[in-house]
Amino acid sequence: MPGDTPGPPEAYARTFEGDGMATVELRFSAQPEHVRTARLVAAAVARRAGVDEAVLDEVRLAVGEACSRAVGLHRSHGITAPVSVALTEEEKTFSIEVGDSVPGPGGGPVEPGARNGAGASGTGPARTDPEMDGEGEDEMGLAVISGLVDDVEVRSGAGGGVIRMSWPTADAAVRP
Repeated sequence: MPGDTPGPPEAYARTFEGDGMATVELRFSAQPEHVRTARLVAAAVARRAGVDEAVLDEVRLAVGEACSRAVGLHRSHGITAPVSVALTEEEKTFSIEVGDSVPGPGGGPVEPGARNGAGASGTGPARTDPEMDGEGEDEMGLAVISGLVDDVEVRSGAGGGVIRMSWPTADAAVRP
């Protein structure tokens, strides 16, 4: 299957600054025990990027929810491709993208223009496959994330879904 990694499940990480933004990428097999590692790495990178100490618990919890959601989706759909996490330090923001490989409806945002989880119900957008196991858990995870993070975008397409979350850095608070 495209996107599968050869050999036994492992966690992969790399850091690069090719476009001027420091980025750390993680890929891990869809196993619940790897979510803790992703949370710890996210908190460490967020701290280094200048995210306020008071917000680090929210970063940790939001990443844990997003990764747990991706792991659950992979497992319930029998997908062996790794879950991906990209942590990017930009000039005034720190962003995290958690990606899964579960095909969803459409190719753009689940709800165009959606911010902070977007749905009027507050539960946020979710894949609309009626046969999906744990659909309530999926919506609950998105609701928790949207409650923890002010800037959230959820996209889903044929290649999978992405939850993008971002927080201001200390540089953003100091600069006009």
